[in-house]
Amino acid sequence: MVAVAQKPAASLPSLDPYGQLIKMLFPRAQALAVYGAGAAPLWVASGQDDPDMHRLAEDLLADRSARPPGTIDGTTRAFDGATAYAFLMCDEQGLPLAVVTLLARENGEARPMSLVLGLLRPALECLQRDLALRASLGALSRDLSSRDRDLELLLDASVERADTPRDADELSRLVQAAVDHLGCSIGTLIIPERSVAIVRTQRDQPRGHEADIVTRTHRHLLTWAQLQRRTMIVNKVATQSEKVPPFKILSVPVRHLSNRVIGFLALFNAADGADFELRHTRLAELLARKVTSILLTSYDAGTGLLARGAFEQQVDALIAGRSEPGRDSVVYLDIDQMHVINENFGMHVGDETIARVAEIVRRRAPVGALCARISGDRFALFLAGADADAAARAADEIRASVGELTQQRPEGVLKVSLSAGVALLPSESKQPLSHALAIAEIASKAAKDHGRNRVETFDNGDMSMVRRHGEVQIVASLREAIATNRFRLYAQPILPLAAGPSEPRFEILIRMLTEEGELVPPAKFLPAAESYQLMPAIDRWVIEFALKELALHRATLSGRVARFAINLSGQSVGDPECAAFIESQIAAAGIPADIVCFELTETAAVTHLERAEAFMQRLRNLGCQFALDDFGTGASSLAYLKSLPVSVLKIDGSFVRDAILNGRSDSMVKAVAQLARAMGITTVAEYVETDEIRIRMANLGVDYGQGFAIGKPVPLNEILQDLSLYELVAAGDGTIGAEIDLGADLPLLTG
Repeated sequence: MVAVAQKPAASLPSLDPYGQLIKMLFPRAQALAVYGAGAAPLWVASGQDDPDMHRLAEDLLADRSARPPGTIDGTTRAFDGATAYAFLMCDEQGLPLAVVTLLARENGEARPMSLVLGLLRPALECLQRDLALRASLGALSRDLSSRDRDLELLLDASVERADTPRDADELSRLVQAAVDHLGCSIGTLIIPERSVAIVRTQRDQPRGHEADIVTRTHRHLLTWAQLQRRTMIVNKVATQSEKVPPFKILSVPVRHLSNRVIGFLALFNAADGADFELRHTRLAELLARKVTSILLTSYDAGTGLLARGAFEQQVDALIAGRSEPGRDSVVYLDIDQMHVINENFGMHVGDETIARVAEIVRRRAPVGALCARISGDRFALFLAGADADAAARAADEIRASVGELTQQRPEGVLKVSLSAGVALLPSESKQPLSHALAIAEIASKAAKDHGRNRVETFDNGDMSMVRRHGEVQIVASLREAIATNRFRLYAQPILPLAAGPSEPRFEILIRMLTEEGELVPPAKFLPAAESYQLMPAIDRWVIEFALKELALHRATLSGRVARFAINLSGQSVGDPECAAFIESQIAAAGIPADIVCFELTETAAVTHLERAEAFMQRLRNLGCQFALDDFGTGASSLAYLKSLPVSVLKIDGSFVRDAILNGRSDSMVKAVAQLARAMGITTVAEYVETDEIRIRMANLGVDYGQGFAIGKPVPLNEILQDLSLYELVAAGDGTIGAEIDLGADLPLLTG
């Protein structure tokens, strides 16, 4: 071994004072040197490292036998006319810290080691403490440096950006950053129910084997994560096993907001690479939480497809990252007659249908396609590099697969189909995706006009597509329907959940008729009515014709305790003439005002607070009741509840439907029920779609339920004809599912 001159590091104080102290205590000392734990020279007195002394230090440091903490031990070795002394110093864990060597020219017999060690111990102990402190400070500095880099990674993971097409996917960027930052061989993120399977290696490393490694391990890692629900670290590699790849593994479970394990984030190091430490584990667990956050914001919770915002961001990044413009297509998918499924089979069946269609979209979409849920029952696909014909073929394959969901159910035939529109991304547009989605939606509406369950490609020359598109056409139909009374009134039962006598309630609902006599649900025309200020006219139509219908059953309603709720928009509440119109209509109908309840959305009431309070108080003086609809979705409902004369709170269906699986929703429903009971206000749970939800709402203290498990909407005149039977149910033992002979005309009263 050839040693070279070694000077103290510029960043560390010189060890010269310790050399001088040793010379004072032992004047014969020559060739003084201090070697670190790795046998590298830390300081030499002459500036030249003596090879013999260096080898002596290496031999002493190579002995890894256990020693007490803080040990200072020594050995001697004879040279030509001289004796070498070496002193090993250990740290607080008993591990080698440094070796001090010196050479003494002896005129006579060499001095015993015990004597020399006794002479030099004070200096060696001072040097030992100094070196231990320097080692501690160095470790702390390295730890702080590592933490700084970790913080940079976490901060970078929190910044949304799309510098390149590859980086457009935030999950992929996060996995790549983890691999690069920690120096791992492979990183992978597997989330089966979101169809996420990401594998990344270091950017400058050759690729090709990582897919095989992930394929051989992902099932085991997923099973471990779901069963053990904790982090797994494998630093000891079984090199003899063909089933286990020669990699060290750190696997962290990825959880849903409900704490359910839905996948894992795993990092792989080669067998001869560094072990995974606590720092790596903590960092990976923080990144797994970030994955959960990304899933929440970028993916639709009900279907696992991309949310619209993330879909648009990824497409825009792909387009922006190209050096040359490409030819791309979008497909717009719309489930046919979703409102019919919801009304005939219940919202829960509708949600199930949407989820199953989404799964088909995910599985049948071409490789590389981006799939998103645009809104309730509508989906979109982006096909990079595909022309309109290829996109139409892909859409038709999805359409055919969706048709296979049609099935016979006890309530009837559940027919499922979809209409699809295809459009090319216009290269001249500043917002090509938005433009393409709009014209693809036009094409999908044309597909519905041509009989549904088909695929249409947008054609600029087909003016019927343009004429049938947009709110302008809907508004024209609305105005015509108002002028010709082309609406129909339905009512949905609202029945008590708990035992004890009580009155039945009903919410009056509106449906529009097309020129062909087809019923159109409010979700299809009310948004356009709000945009074009037509809600006051629609509200007046409902009030007038609902009260006229009630008037026809004046004798039946005399002395009854049933109540009928009519929805009012915020635009009507802000109309100064609306209250007088209602008063006149109630007087003309000749019915008790206390059987009428008006429903206002929470947002409408708070937005027009002063007008709403005056409006409500005026009609309360007449005897009418008021219900606050969608309670819990607004930001100020509790603050204003005390000032509004509300008799009924309708708990928003999003909380009701989630209460079975979401503890927070469950607690919120219970809190609202307790608050309302303390204030003498009746509570109604919306979207009670199953018996399980109905029973849970009753146990939480909610007074009434509304939804498919209670009763579906039926024409208002049928409700009035069978009012006595509804009263029988409401006044019974409170069990909606009780065996009561309600007659053939009320098949869904029992849910």
